[in-house]
Amino acid sequence: MQFTVTDAPTRERFEARDEAGVVAGVVTYQLTGAIIVYTHTEVEPEFEGRGVGSTLARAVMDDARARGRTVVPLCPFLAEWLAKHPEYEGIVARSTRKVK
Repeated sequence: MQFTVTDAPTRERFEARDEAGVVAGVVTYQLTGAIIVYTHTEVEPEFEGRGVGSTLARAVMDDARARGRTVVPLCPFLAEWLAKHPEYEGIVARSTRKVK
């Protein structure tokens, strides 16, 4: 199944939709200048286990890179996904303490 990810800036979220246009999952964010904080990832129960979360994660990170933004991954899912994808390390803000 293919999912299309689009930015919905008025709702401060990226949305993943299936071929029928049904929202399968979202990543919410807060944008301040060139810093984007990804706050939450949510996949609808009927779409779990189909790669929606990973599709969203890659799309939001590619978008941030293309726009020259620095990413603050507050969302635990995204932080874990980034640990497995070091190719995005250059745009991720890191601190010495972990936010829980």
